[in-house]
Amino acid sequence: MSDYILGIKELDNAIGGIKKGSNIILIGPPMSGKEVILYYIMYQGMKNDNAIITVTTRESATHILEWFKEHKLSLPLSRVGIVDCVTKTLGGAVVESENIKIASSPVDLTGIGVKISQFLEEFFMKKNIRKVQLHINSLSTILMYSNIQTVFRFLHVFTGRIKAMGAMGIYVIDSGMHDEQAIATLKQLLDGMIEIKSEDDKNFIRIVGLSPKPTPWFEYEIEGANVRIVGRK
Repeated sequence: MSDYILGIKELDNAIGGIKKGSNIILIGPPMSGKEVILYYIMYQGMKNDNAIITVTTRESATHILEWFKEHKLSLPLSRVGIVDCVTKTLGGAVVESENIKIASSPVDLTGIGVKISQFLEEFFMKKNIRKVQLHINSLSTILMYSNIQTVFRFLHVFTGRIKAMGAMGIYVIDSGMHDEQAIATLKQLLDGMIEIKSEDDKNFIRIVGLSPKPTPWFEYEIEGANVRIVGRK
């Protein structure tokens, strides 16, 4: 049994699962369903007794929990931690709970870092959960407000901690929004890539760097909360 899985059978089989301590970039064009893929991975991780910490710069924490509820997916809240970087910037009511910590904005990398650390300590040290995933959705938003050096330093800290703890990190980024140099800089910290592309109104996904050679491109469709592989290139 591998240390971590994505829960998308064809991809997991193609790479033989994901080693603990892996840091992965999830990169693809806007509107390709990256969010649903991330939520799907999150939910599959939960079913395998992982704890999930997700940093959200696009949707409020409440919206994410509602999404799972709407799709009738029950989350074990004792293993969910959401760092919400949205609610305060929109002037919404700010209420922290056991599951939700509020950062002032996507610019506040120090504050975001503190909240991630609190959840890591909670799950890893206090609850003794050995399989933890950290998701950041998305680095693209953070890069809009901070320069690449600042984001690199922030990511360097957490990719190092993920490695040391034997956790898994997934960092979402929009392709085509940033210069190649910025992406190349961040990739230095990462072990591999879940890559998405759209062609002729079809979406394709593959994994690079987590096995000796890249997987084939698999065509996928999103149905509600499900990610379904429907073919390969």
